[in-house]
Amino acid sequence: MVAVHPRLYKPGDRSTVDDHLSPEALAYKMQDFQWCLKQAQEIGSACHRVIQTLFKDRVLNNLRAAQGIIGLAKTYGAVRLETACQRALFFGNVRYRSIKTILNKRLDQLSLFENSDEALASTYTVSARFLRHGSGLHMH
Repeated sequence: MVAVHPRLYKPGDRSTVDDHLSPEALAYKMQDFQWCLKQAQEIGSACHRVIQTLFKDRVLNNLRAAQGIIGLAKTYGAVRLETACQRALFFGNVRYRSIKTILNKRLDQLSLFENSDEALASTYTVSARFLRHGSGLHMH
């Protein structure tokens, strides 16, 4: 006999013996919420606040997002990730996809308080297509 697993009754449930996992899968499984908080603290205070914000609500649902955010440090570096997290916190959007987009578009390299017309869509800066002058409105 190789292993004994409990009987599972719900379709899709899994029972895996940790000793049977590959080293990569075992390492991934070990990245629990405490590991994420520790890694985020090492990256910086903004990253740590992002992970804490994710874990305030539905820790298990947001664990994969937290692991993904921390993993962005491998691709973009800890300094850029920290700056992207600051930007995400400033705008109140701490989701994985938002932080990754900030890094992909190099928005982390712009000042938070920079009011650049180039960054805004032409709809808002060049011509207001849907704006009507007040004199053209009929009052009843």
